[in-house]
Amino acid sequence: MSQDKLTTASGRPYYEDEDSQTVGARGPILLQDVILHEKMAHFNRERIPERVVHAKGSAAFGTFTVTHDITKYTKAKIFSEVGKQTGMFLRFSTVGGEKGSPDTERDPRGFALKFYTEDGNWDLVGNNTPVFFIKDPKKFSDFIHTQKRDPQTNMKSATMMWDFWSLNPESLHQVLILMSDRGTPVGYRHMHGFGSHTFSLINADNERFYVKFHFITAQGIRNFTDADAAEMKSKDLDFAQRDLFENIQQGNYPKWHLKIQVMPEAEAKTYHINPFDVTKVWPHADYPLMDVGEMELNRNPQNYYQDVEQAAFAPAHIVDGIGYSPDKMLQGRLLSYPDAQRYRLGTNYEQIPVNRCPYMTNNYQRDGLMRVDGNGGSNANYYPNSFDNIVADHSYKEPALELDSLTADWYDRNGPGENDHYSQPGNLFKLMDEQAKQNTISNIVGAMSGIAGPKRDEIINRQLCHWFRADINLGLGVAKGLNIQIDPAMFRQQ
Repeated sequence: MSQDKLTTASGRPYYEDEDSQTVGARGPILLQDVILHEKMAHFNRERIPERVVHAKGSAAFGTFTVTHDITKYTKAKIFSEVGKQTGMFLRFSTVGGEKGSPDTERDPRGFALKFYTEDGNWDLVGNNTPVFFIKDPKKFSDFIHTQKRDPQTNMKSATMMWDFWSLNPESLHQVLILMSDRGTPVGYRHMHGFGSHTFSLINADNERFYVKFHFITAQGIRNFTDADAAEMKSKDLDFAQRDLFENIQQGNYPKWHLKIQVMPEAEAKTYHINPFDVTKVWPHADYPLMDVGEMELNRNPQNYYQDVEQAAFAPAHIVDGIGYSPDKMLQGRLLSYPDAQRYRLGTNYEQIPVNRCPYMTNNYQRDGLMRVDGNGGSNANYYPNSFDNIVADHSYKEPALELDSLTADWYDRNGPGENDHYSQPGNLFKLMDEQAKQNTISNIVGAMSGIAGPKRDEIINRQLCHWFRADINLGLGVAKGLNIQIDPAMFRQQ
């Protein structure tokens, strides 16, 4: 078997890898030992900035296959014909924890997809829940601060979390899901994934439809109870990572079925729920799920850092036939996600193999840290110019989006169709079986028991009001678990 030479990053072969160059056997070390400096300098820079959220993740490559025709809704080439296959990459994650945190924490799970289509990469960056905690991006940094560490104690704080949630009743739907057993899924293979936001589909006639994306696990839903999750945490901090990697390695490829809800553009203006409010779902009775295709994960990354840690997703990355919507949280993410990737990985992050479009790309972006693709050579770096044949193809022009106002203002958080924060979480609780209801109440009581400090009673009472407004039995159960005497007549369903 032939041997490869040990070299520096610049390609210089060398021998002295274990011993520093010194003056005599006992030193000191010479400044000219550049091998030592290169090894240590690289080591000092091995950790790129940790993601602020979704820091701990697992991922795999796979294939998406179209099984049903949806071309009447979209001209996106990924959906152009039944049987068409497209390569893709899926990164799962916990949301609030750091990179070394347990996989079984009570936390939403990230569900970020990258499809390598011939019209560019399409990123669908969602969670394992169809809703989110807030509806306006101005609140996002405040919300995430409450999920991280107290600035004084540097510890997680139930007081911070529940204070924020109790002051933002729009969070109730997502909080209820989080406090149910769905907050601790058994790994990543046994949970659904959602685009969560409302997006657009645009067909060949330039008609716009609004859409919700759902990925339904073929493995079936499985959740830990709170006790089971705590036990697994003590046994294996990396349970979800291990479960995903080993199943793929053994050829047990996990699958998800892509389904969509479709709303004609005209109906969005009159529907009784704001279809762009990410704290609410579209009822399936009004907009049933339609089958689209099947996703299979069938290849583990060969190097975790290369593909998983450096993977960069942004909902701004769409393709022809897929568009945005007036969803405020989506609008905020269109700017913040690419900005976060440029900070974390550099302005040329899309040249990293896992993020690179495998098809031809043409633009006039130049220079920047870690430019590795020839930087455009001697070609012109401006548009338009007289020297190349790159054109802006009019067929890719997106149809105009009709807005409902000419007034720009700072609107109250609750617009038409957004004021009811209680019916959907209340209906969700009513749909649970008795054991699920008891588990959910127990999880809420356990989480709220950590509220402390001089504002403890105020925060608890404020949050209790939200539980009662969603469902009286839910509120009574939580109050009883917290040893709070409540007269049910004080509360009324809304």
